[in-house]
Amino acid sequence: MSYQALYRVWRPQAFIDVVGQEHVTKTLQNALLQQKISHAYLFSGPRGTGKTSAAKILAKAVNCENAPVSEPCNECASCKGITDGSIPDVIEIDAASNNGVEEIRDIRDKVKYAPTSVKYKVYIVDEVHMLTIGAFNALLKTLEEPPKHVIFILATTEPHKIPLTIISRCQRFDFKRITPKAIVSRMKLIVDESGVECEPQALHVIAKAAEGGMRDALSLLDQAISFSEDLVTLEDSLTVTGSVSQGFLNKMARAFLEQDTAGGLEALESLLANGKDPSRFIEDIIFYYRDMLLYKTAPLLEESMEKAMADEEFKQIANEVQTDSIYDLIEILNKTQQEMRWTNHPRIFLEVAIVKLCQLQRTTNVESISSPTIDKLTEKIQQLEEKVKELSTNGAQAITSEPAASAPVQRSSRKGFQAPVGKINEILKQATKSNLTLVKSKWAEMRGLLAQKQMRSQAALLNEAEPVAAAEHTFIIKFKYEIHCQMAMENNRFLETVSSIMQELLGKRMEFLGVPEEQWHNIRENFLASQRNDTPEEGQETLEDPLIAEAKKLFGEDLVEIKE
Repeated sequence: MSYQALYRVWRPQAFIDVVGQEHVTKTLQNALLQQKISHAYLFSGPRGTGKTSAAKILAKAVNCENAPVSEPCNECASCKGITDGSIPDVIEIDAASNNGVEEIRDIRDKVKYAPTSVKYKVYIVDEVHMLTIGAFNALLKTLEEPPKHVIFILATTEPHKIPLTIISRCQRFDFKRITPKAIVSRMKLIVDESGVECEPQALHVIAKAAEGGMRDALSLLDQAISFSEDLVTLEDSLTVTGSVSQGFLNKMARAFLEQDTAGGLEALESLLANGKDPSRFIEDIIFYYRDMLLYKTAPLLEESMEKAMADEEFKQIANEVQTDSIYDLIEILNKTQQEMRWTNHPRIFLEVAIVKLCQLQRTTNVESISSPTIDKLTEKIQQLEEKVKELSTNGAQAITSEPAASAPVQRSSRKGFQAPVGKINEILKQATKSNLTLVKSKWAEMRGLLAQKQMRSQAALLNEAEPVAAAEHTFIIKFKYEIHCQMAMENNRFLETVSSIMQELLGKRMEFLGVPEEQWHNIRENFLASQRNDTPEEGQETLEDPLIAEAKKLFGEDLVEIKE
């Protein structure tokens, strides 16, 4: 194979090429010029930040024929031999696969022999934290007092796993994550040298997805170049990295700001239909609001923004959103992210979170309400409290005695959805098993037709819902989740479409009411208790006690005898 990956072709060959680690390279260069080379070094830091590359450059610099120098010349025989791996005195060891005591003892036995080709014998031990305790103990004495011609360079991504006795015998250098700006600058140099056409925004997306690792960034760039045709576009980089576009995040933030629940859910449906991962999306939007908080509180730290880019739409949304609202948004998103990790249905939690976030602004914008409006609301609340007290005194009869037009089909408040008990009781009085069986027989067909009418997200609300009682022209749907019930009952288009489909299937108009599962059990039990002493009208069936129904199911109707 003649082709080599970009991160191999563009591997740093001098300290000046090691991006974002000036605090390390400057110290090593000064030590080289002053000939104060230590016998052992520990390079620690995230993956892809230049630890192994810096180790090889240091090995070339100490063995360069022009030494002492701050940079290897890369022209002499020693530099070229170390670069292509032909000099046996520079040994690279992968501790992940050579982590036993025997391998370390072999090193300990060989360090006493002088180098054959260059001045110093250099051992570069990568992923040194993978060594066993026995291997560390075998290395300890050699690392403390090696021969003068030997240098150890240990590299690791997890320094906390290395014994302190090893760390104390090394000069430690901590490599840090590379900033997106530095990664973009390096990638721009590479694409210019390679003759590849690339949109600037595409490089920014790749740099942010690399999370501070240059090797990851070059691997993603390599993949994006292969995916694209003649030009690496923003869409190519989004596809390769799996990231969500800035425009989509702005659109979702705008839906939260304007309390557009339908728009937010439709945008989510579109995102998931394009194959995006729900977990990746919620991570991106958390970082989006983190960047927005950073932009509002410390605008000079724009370089520290992880996911978002401060375009005009982003700045406009940031100016409209209150800081307290961002705290609430991040808290809800973070809680949802935790819940999504332990469920087989992450999409449901994501939908619920979007509904909450779209309704959140109602509570955070209370300060903007004028004083007269607050007085009116207070007066209305007092009237409602008196009404509730009256209803609790007179019972359910006071509810059903009101005209149907005086109250909406459903009531919702910040405390949650409250099913219309009076109207449900009226349906239960007229409910029959034959009507319920008829509705259930068309239920699956109705859901299929609902999905065909470009209402897939609304049809999803019925995934865990079922009809539980039906009269001649009305029926009741029980929802497993209260939030799904509220979303369905507050969507007039959804209500009308379901009724129209049922009319097509049954030949008659059928209205329906929704009730959450928890509320349904209480309503049904109270209704049965109030109906036990009443005689049913002729031709009308009564709802059977759940205990009796379960007994018949277990033992058969012939063996069950009912005694009052």
